Amino acid sequence: MPFYDRTDAGRRLAAELEHFKGEDVVVFALPRGGAPVAEPIATALDAPLDLVLVRKIGVPFQPELAMGAVADGGNPVVVRNDDVIAMTDVSEQEFQEVCARELEEIERRRRLYLGNRARPEAKGHVAIVVDDGVATGATTRAALRAVRARGPKKLVLAVPVAPPDTLESLAPEVDEIICLETPRAFGAIGFFYRDFRQISDEEVIDILDRCAGKASGA
Repeated sequence: MPFYDRTDAGRRLAAELEHFKGEDVVVFALPRGGAPVAEPIATALDAPLDLVLVRKIGVPFQPELAMGAVADGGNPVVVRNDDVIAMTDVSEQEFQEVCARELEEIERRRRLYLGNRARPEAKGHVAIVVDDGVATGATTRAALRAVRARGPKKLVLAVPVAPPDTLESLAPEVDEIICLETPRAFGAIGFFYRDFRQISDEEVIDILDRCAGKASGA
């Protein structure tokens, strides 16, 4: 079992990201699960923590199967898994209906998590995108494209675990990938954690508050 919990994974990732200390870095977490991974990274790098809000677009009759993903941005970034759409015979109308629902959830999370918080500037900075793992890569790809649109000078993906073929498919989206475990026999992200409990909205907000407090010297 490689990781005890998400905080353990974040501490181990932070050690691999030490070469960015002293640079202008912004850490972006995919909530909810990416937030506790990102917190020790932001702390170690003395970097602000922001969120990239992204949602899987699940097949209507099998929601866990991703037929795409959508990420928040000036204009929403939509990624389509055309092979899944074709295999499941999902119509364009069905795809758009699920996408619209997930955009509503993104808006709910933006109001809840971010509210009137000041957002750190990403343009010209090193942007490090963090999650608790990558499976198919649909949500990660959407998140990376949304952050890339903000104009960072370098875009880094940092995750504890991901299958090698998914990382290979994501490589063109980023300038650097840091991944601690790359098992070929993958299964699911939760298999690589002893504690993989669901993270609550309140925990995400607490993490943002703690990081903001450290940044302001509170």
